[in-house]
Amino acid sequence: MPRVNRTAMLSLLIVSSSVFLLFQLYYYRKYVSKQPGPHILNPGGPLSSSHSQWQAVKKFLALAQHFRLPLFLADTAALSLLSQVALRQRERLLREPHCSFLCTGRPITSFALHANLWKYDPGFLMAAEQKGFELLELRGEDPRLASLDTLSGEEIPLYFLLRFRSYIIQVVFLYERSGNYLWHGALRLKAHMDRSFAPFRLLDYGRHAGAYDRPELILTVLDGLDVRVPRNLTHFLDQQQHAHFLECRYRDARNFLQLYPDDSSAAAVDFRRKAKSLLHLTAQTLTSLEIPFWLSSGTCLGWFRQCSIISYSRDVDIGIFISDFRPDIIAAFRDAGLSLKHKFGKVKDSLELSFQSDDIKLDIFFFYEDGDVVWNGGTQAKSGRKFKYVFPRFALCWAELLELKVRVPCETLDYVTANYGATWSIPVRSWDWKSSPSNVQENGVWPVDEWPELIQVY
Repeated sequence: MPRVNRTAMLSLLIVSSSVFLLFQLYYYRKYVSKQPGPHILNPGGPLSSSHSQWQAVKKFLALAQHFRLPLFLADTAALSLLSQVALRQRERLLREPHCSFLCTGRPITSFALHANLWKYDPGFLMAAEQKGFELLELRGEDPRLASLDTLSGEEIPLYFLLRFRSYIIQVVFLYERSGNYLWHGALRLKAHMDRSFAPFRLLDYGRHAGAYDRPELILTVLDGLDVRVPRNLTHFLDQQQHAHFLECRYRDARNFLQLYPDDSSAAAVDFRRKAKSLLHLTAQTLTSLEIPFWLSSGTCLGWFRQCSIISYSRDVDIGIFISDFRPDIIAAFRDAGLSLKHKFGKVKDSLELSFQSDDIKLDIFFFYEDGDVVWNGGTQAKSGRKFKYVFPRFALCWAELLELKVRVPCETLDYVTANYGATWSIPVRSWDWKSSPSNVQENGVWPVDEWPELIQVY
């Protein structure tokens, strides 16, 4: 038998090993690295924590798809990353083998669920437990069933919190409200619940109730996973920052109406119908101009005190910050069918507009910021006297009035008390706008030569 050449054999083994190694590298580059999601062999560095977070999201989305949960990504950190990346960069990053968007470095990923499009299935919770998730379900009263007649509604699911290892998936239930908007409740732990279950202070949603326009959704691929996201990311994120919603105080309103029954005459019913139509038209007009407004004066008092319009007020009152004024506002309301009744003041001082619709009036008060207070002006047409109404500073929250999502001052009690005093809860039918408000101040007189420009009555 011929003797084997050891050198030749060693050379053959080296060549074979090299070819095999090159084949493995080629296979990894060609196939494995192009698979979506994070990889252990990642040229960008170790991704152990990102891998765990991605696995948690992947498991959850698989469950959601199986149970047909109408979900979309609502995580502020992830959506912010998406909104900051140009389309070309996004397409490049979506092809990269690491977790670029869903692994935000936070221990939470938030999703929103269209509750009205999903029939509650307890099997989802059981399946989640089988997949290794720990669960916390939070429920609360359904405000859609509350009214002046029924003060408490049935309990509905508000949130799912699913914990996988150290990561939390937050599911926010969004419900349709009569004002054609989406609402979620506040997250409140009951006495028996585990307060260490999640880093509750880091949750994007639940600190308070929230209201949102219905977002248009698109299906995309993030880090290899099919995910629905809002088409207009910037708009959704802005809404999330200003979503705070205040529920009408039905219990207090019913107590008020027991003491002071509402006017049920034909004239009062007709006024409330017209006021509702005018308020909806106002919202439509100002929304088209992208001008935010809030309920002010008697209209705000009506919402806060009795969850309705004050039938003897005979007008609708709103407030707008002067910084949001637009010169085309008058033309927009005229195009909407309203006639200008009067225009007082100027943009720099005490501007006030009033429009007529049928036999009721829309008063628009423009507010000026001055240190730790804000104020709006008033003008007496026959004398040129100026007045100022001073309020403590306030933020704006969402509320619902007459089946419309509208803004109100978040500090509503302070706002109402400033205008109507400590006895705001007692109806006053005789009201003098120059002397009755608690916060009215004399503010000088307009120069006579400027009256044609500053005092316009139609």
